[in-house]
Amino acid sequence: MSEEESCLVRIKKLHPDAHTPKYAHLGDSGADLFATEAITLEPLSRAAVGTGLAAEVPVGYELQVRPKSGLALKSGLTVLNTPGTIDFGYRGEIKVILVNLSNETYQVEKDQKIAQLVVAPVAYAKFEEVDELSDTTRGAGGFGSTGLNKG
Repeated sequence: MSEEESCLVRIKKLHPDAHTPKYAHLGDSGADLFATEAITLEPLSRAAVGTGLAAEVPVGYELQVRPKSGLALKSGLTVLNTPGTIDFGYRGEIKVILVNLSNETYQVEKDQKIAQLVVAPVAYAKFEEVDELSDTTRGAGGFGSTGLNKG
């Protein structure tokens, strides 16, 4: 990827053992985030795990904190508010809200990969209040309104 195709995100280490986010492979969309603390997660419990990092995101972008698929599949560990959003104006520590959805206690180790960080453009909307909305075939049908089976 060329310099022109990338977005500059400034990272500040708040903890001496913090790791700057890293892409594992060329072309990956998510950069790994690492824990700066060890924490035990009992089944169905959750915790905000520190990364020891703060970020400065350019206007027009956000950082999204997403789960690591291997942790989710193998251990039942996922990010609770997926994707977690880090807005342009936030300068505090990036923490990852992990939840243990398994039946077994999980030990998060210091320096362990716990999530991934994705840079995403933000589309800004103009919100207009109206008295009526246009009709569609779906209408007000909500969760499950399209069914589970084909056709």
